[in-house]
Parts: sequence; C-alpha cells; structure tokens
Amino acid sequence: MFYFTYILECADGTLYCGSTNDVARRLTAHNGLKSGAKYTRARRPVILKYTEKFKTATEAKKREAEIKSWTREEKLALF
Repeated sequence: MFYFTYILECADGTLYCGSTNDVARRLTAHNGLKSGAKYTRARRPVILKYTEKFKTATEAKKREAEIKSWTREEKLALF
C-alpha cells in the first residue's frame, strides 16, 4: 500500500494540503461528503493539483507538515 500527500485548489482559489492512502476516495469526500475537511466543505468544488507518493504514512504526514509550512508561492511552484 502507498500513501500520498496532495494539494487541492479550492473554488475560492485557496490551497489545501492533506495526506491519504486513497486519493480518489479523499477527493470525493472533499467534494461532496460530510467526511471532507471542514475547510474544504465551505470552498467546494476542489480540484486536485498535486500528489506525491510515499511508502509509509509517516513519510506522507511529514511531507504534508513541510508543505503546510510553505508560502502559497512555494506551493504553486510544485505544480
């Protein structure tokens, strides 16, 4: 099993970073289910802009934390 760190672009132009083991399921949740993040629920629809693949959940979470500390411009440079 692989784990992923991802970046979404919300309808209001903001960026959201998260991690998961199933990007398609998580994108569906962000776009329409109550299980989507509170932040993205108010900013639907969201578009998947970037993913990175990792062997462990720990690696994906560390990368998520790293990306979340970046500026918007640094995040945009990834894609």
